[in-house]
Amino acid sequence: MLSEKECVLKSREQLKILLLQIRDGEQVRQEEYLSFAEYCGVEPHQIDILNVFDTPEFPITAADEYDALLVGGASEANVLKPDQFPFVLQCQNLIRYCAETAKPVFASCFGFQLAVLALGGEILHKDEDFEMGTLPISLSESAVDDQLYHDTPDGFHAISVHRQYAESVPDDCEVLAYTDQCIHSFKLQGKPFWAFQFHPEVDKATLIERLTFYKAHYTDGDGQLDRVLSSAVETPESNYLVRKFVDRVLLSGT
Repeated sequence: MLSEKECVLKSREQLKILLLQIRDGEQVRQEEYLSFAEYCGVEPHQIDILNVFDTPEFPITAADEYDALLVGGASEANVLKPDQFPFVLQCQNLIRYCAETAKPVFASCFGFQLAVLALGGEILHKDEDFEMGTLPISLSESAVDDQLYHDTPDGFHAISVHRQYAESVPDDCEVLAYTDQCIHSFKLQGKPFWAFQFHPEVDKATLIERLTFYKAHYTDGDGQLDRVLSSAVETPESNYLVRKFVDRVLLSGT
């Protein structure tokens, strides 16, 4: 006889996921949406989108009817400027509520920064020498026993392009990954809540496309862009983290 937990587990095809999207440009909106669907291993129609540029006000319960909340990146917004982007506070409220109610959360890049602030941490800013490209990511001791990271090799490569960053994590969170410059991943203790400063949903091909699209925002010209892109490598271990979240958290019942 199946246990109560086994009876309520969904199949992959039954999953419904909400993507909190902070993208203004149509091209990048679509690319991010399809990238998350691909690396989650679900069909695109299983992911609904709440784009804050279209819907800047929304309830903290927006993810209640979903199996998980994904939070994507941003290039047109800044978490440190809530006066200019009022949806930043709305996003934090939603993320905080999901943390309190144990809704599974997978937050990437801008989502990481929102999560740090939502949980009481601090985000800093760099105008120069910020991380950009594919970087080797170091794992902490806590990653050895983590549900997503325990079989991820130390020094794996990931896509990272960001001016804002965190040097520490909020209370009740444990550092899972980092570089010399900043914290790159943490988990909220006792909750199915992971955040990544790098982009697990972005691969090398997408980096090339996206950074070329945003070159005026992140680079000082074609020379710097060419140097970053020529040194880019594939990032399979980073990309696999999205699938691990679905398989080990949403489909395992743990």
